[in-house]
Amino acid sequence: TPSAFDKWVRQSRTRGSFEEKDNRTPEQEELIRLRKENQKLAMENDILKQAALIMGRK
Repeated sequence: TPSAFDKWVRQSRTRGSFEEKDNRTPEQEELIRLRKENQKLAMENDILKQAALIMGRK
């Protein structure tokens, strides 16, 4: 659409790239980083729960 094309042209002129990752706002970057960190912490928590169950059986 014309509006999408205009948006791409503006992004290219202001940031020099059409790539989505190059055109994210700082808030979007922080949200992505926090989601990844949250996922990692949840995985570590699951591992520790499993280890506690295994140790409790002995």
